[in-house]
Amino acid sequence: MKLHRIYALLARHLYLYRRSLPRIMEIFYWPFLDLVIWGFITMYLARHQQEVPGFVTFFLGALILWDMLFRSHQGITISFLEEIWARNLMNLFASPLNPGEFLAATMAMSIFKVACVSLVMTVCALLFYSYNVLVIGLWIIPFVVNLVITGWAIGVFTTSLIMRFGQEAEVLAWSMVFLFQPISCVFYPMEVLPDWLQSVAWMNPAAHIFEGMRAVLGGGGAPGTSLAWAVGLNGLLLVAVIGWFYRTFAYCKDQGLLVRVGE
Repeated sequence: MKLHRIYALLARHLYLYRRSLPRIMEIFYWPFLDLVIWGFITMYLARHQQEVPGFVTFFLGALILWDMLFRSHQGITISFLEEIWARNLMNLFASPLNPGEFLAATMAMSIFKVACVSLVMTVCALLFYSYNVLVIGLWIIPFVVNLVITGWAIGVFTTSLIMRFGQEAEVLAWSMVFLFQPISCVFYPMEVLPDWLQSVAWMNPAAHIFEGMRAVLGGGGAPGTSLAWAVGLNGLLLVAVIGWFYRTFAYCKDQGLLVRVGE
């Protein structure tokens, strides 16, 4: 074994971290994220261990709803990556297909993924843990619809970043949605967050959905206010990210970046 060859290969991989934010996040942000998420969960349980009825009901319900958001996001981003991996991106946009039609198709694909995954998780939760997600009642319908729209907003934004920055940003197709998890209050209420972080969480539609879910399961009544916030924020975010996608697409087309991304 020659140390200089080992060193050369090691240096080659280390140099990749110099200008790669996704790789740096892999080292620093994701371990920090795990610590923050489970830290807040621990604080929540420590403060309210006598007040939270049925941990399984809360956590399994939150997990199933979170996975719906995650699959909605992936339905858009992975569909875009599939075209890149198949070297089909330029063929698509050389055809009469416009960006709006492309987004509509990926959104439809995300609905299909959410439906399939949700069915599997619902059946498995019922069989293995005797947990019925329908315990949330009819409120689950607006909850799921809003989570899917939130996933679309994150997915469209992620796709525009991949289109703009190419292969280096592909990791965001799996990781971008988790950037929002600490402020989505999936497994703990918003009140657990520090005051400054609560202000940020209020701008996240998903946080209002999970707050509403806990209100329903805890017998707190109709989550009308939470749903109103979620609907309003989702509308604003979706319009903004679609506008951003169109602008990014036009820029990439003018600069010839679509050829580089697609090939």
